[in-house]
Amino acid sequence: MVSESEDSETMKEEKTPKIPVWDLPDVPKGGLPPHLELQRTRVLCTFDAPTHTENFQYSGAYASMGVDNSLRLEEFRSNFRVEVISLTEDDMEFDMIGIDAAIANAFRRILIAELPTMAIEKVLIANNTSVVQDEVLAHRLGLVPLKVDPRLFNYKSENDEPNEKNTIVFKLHVRCERGSSRIKVKSNELKWLPHGSEFILGTEKAAADSTSKTKTYTSFNCSQDSLLEFVNNPIGPKHDDIILAKLGPGQEIELEAHAVKGMGKTHAKWSPVATAWYRMLPEIVFLQEIEDEKAEELVKKCPVRVFDIEDIGKGRKRATVARPRSCTLCRECIRGDDWDKRVALRRVKDHFIFTIESAGALPPEVLFTEAVKILEDKCERVITELS
Repeated sequence: MVSESEDSETMKEEKTPKIPVWDLPDVPKGGLPPHLELQRTRVLCTFDAPTHTENFQYSGAYASMGVDNSLRLEEFRSNFRVEVISLTEDDMEFDMIGIDAAIANAFRRILIAELPTMAIEKVLIANNTSVVQDEVLAHRLGLVPLKVDPRLFNYKSENDEPNEKNTIVFKLHVRCERGSSRIKVKSNELKWLPHGSEFILGTEKAAADSTSKTKTYTSFNCSQDSLLEFVNNPIGPKHDDIILAKLGPGQEIELEAHAVKGMGKTHAKWSPVATAWYRMLPEIVFLQEIEDEKAEELVKKCPVRVFDIEDIGKGRKRATVARPRSCTLCRECIRGDDWDKRVALRRVKDHFIFTIESAGALPPEVLFTEAVKILEDKCERVITELS
């Protein structure tokens, strides 16, 4: 008597004919099959979730096919390039091609947290009768971006005296007269004091000797506006219309604000960018020709107008991918009615669209070059320690 399991195995053998080993196709040498090359270089964006998002870092991942997956310096130099797409005073968009996501993310983190800027750190309040508390006002002042090159200043430690090379002093004195309407205190009221603080340090009076100098909160040896860097480029807020407080009749604010050099990893007010982000280059592929009514339907499905229609003659129309960089991966084009069998959404793994929005201290192109220098210094330190 034959059991059911033996009977099923016999049926499988009859349906699947055996193929001798010598009749199997040869494994390609020196190149990857199309499906593996697609997994290695692209992220496939399916209806449910992206797939093949990982990178193959192991050098011997494709050794059986004669493909060396190791990263070689000469190959990196020949493949890597940067293409600037748009550049303005505050914004920059560029493509970084031929790098790994880890390097792109390193640039992003350096831009946000490790590039130094100048920001208000200490606020000396002589009078504040507004409804804004002292600590809230000091916090708002710290977030005002300053138009000054931080590379011209030194870091100030707790033991350092504030001087012309590590401190910038501003004063703000606004009063709303009685009987007048409410006024707005804006960032243009911050006035640069190139000679340093005007507030006398402590409660002691100056000595009677006329040759003695009144002690203030800073000890500047020279005026900052006498330095060549600031003769034609006075220091001040990047934007003059930032509202700091509102004063009612009879209310007054009088203070001094001292700015020092710092980094974003200490506090966000020292971050030189409003934002720095990247995304992989979208790639949209038609798996089959989309014509006539289907082409019009596809164009209407996309909310950012990635697709367009071209006339192919004889009253026929065909869908084309006109603006692939505008794709936001909303997946509307592959939803419903087997559209995922007509359109494929992909992301190129080694092609990143990078965007930098400067807060105003330095232009975005300068910020990126400074980030490159910081990453270079880090790499050199690691190599030195290993050697």
